[in-house]
Amino acid sequence: MEIANLQSIPGIDQMLKVMLTGILAFTVAFLFTPIWTNLLYKYKIGIKIKTTGVEGDKLTYVSKLHKKKGGTPTMGGVIVWFSVIILIILSQFLFPYIAILYDSHFIARLDFLSRKETYLPLFALAAAGTLGLFDDIMSVRGWGSNKGGGMRFVMRFGWLFVIAGLGAWWFYSKLGWDILHIPGVGDFSIGLWYIPLFIFVILFAAFSSNETDGLDGLNAGVLLMAFASFAIIAFFQNKVDLAAFCSAISGALLAFLWFNIYPARFFMGDTGSVGLGATLGVVALLTNSVVALFIIVLIYSLESGSAFIQIMSKKYFGRKVFLAAPIHHHFEALGWPEPKIVMRAWVFTFLTAGIGLLVGIIGMGS
Repeated sequence: MEIANLQSIPGIDQMLKVMLTGILAFTVAFLFTPIWTNLLYKYKIGIKIKTTGVEGDKLTYVSKLHKKKGGTPTMGGVIVWFSVIILIILSQFLFPYIAILYDSHFIARLDFLSRKETYLPLFALAAAGTLGLFDDIMSVRGWGSNKGGGMRFVMRFGWLFVIAGLGAWWFYSKLGWDILHIPGVGDFSIGLWYIPLFIFVILFAAFSSNETDGLDGLNAGVLLMAFASFAIIAFFQNKVDLAAFCSAISGALLAFLWFNIYPARFFMGDTGSVGLGATLGVVALLTNSVVALFIIVLIYSLESGSAFIQIMSKKYFGRKVFLAAPIHHHFEALGWPEPKIVMRAWVFTFLTAGIGLLVGIIGMGS
């Protein structure tokens, strides 16, 4: 980055806004968690361990290893997106009165709801999170044509495709976006190809997040590092409201992770994994950092890629490549303790997030 560009970096008050928003979101989520947890346990909203895969084959390793987790409450992802929404409401209606009472202009500026920067990721969080919530409810209650309950993959894919398609149309038609930024190379106008790119990024992030959410604390830790990375990228791009939004999700995820680490008190569920994954994709597109996204969450490519390879290999060659898929289950089947797999996945993501962050920031002006 050139020295002249440093003048565009927001001031210390904006830095404090981003940091304080994360702390407030953590506080709201931490206080809300006992309330939501009690409801989940009271109404027995727990998971059912799957015994069959997508292709209808029997899951020998996974069902055996995770049998003890049956009945553990799910839909914990509500804590994250509910906390963010509560914080937005507080910033709209409560903080202005506090600012007047204490004559504080800083408190008045804690509002991060912005048509330009946060409406679209908030839409993705609400829409995809609601879709995941319905899927979780159907799974818990045993509703739907899918064996064991829940939406069939085709239905989930279809609805998520519609959500991604709406976002792609808005970006291309209303905002006039058709630029793909390659760090260190430059910007490329790709015209209508931006629409399928947008849809692919959202579907990749949402489904890969869902695939990775298979061990206690695994996906929450990955998402925490990813959103924290994009908070920094957005901040350096002078998108302070978007940075605060990412910081809010990071803070709420940190509170969620406090209760989700092994042994998990509850699970994220599709309402969290799908909703937050789709939101992460939108944030990457808003910051024009798609390349950085694939580096930061490289583990998502490994997780979803291993699942795809396993399905294709069994379908066309009649044999498994991995003992179980996604790949974190393969390591479980090898005898690795669950906390070790999760910790090593976090370390791996910490490294890739650092590299992706450098690529995203240094490559901004190229």
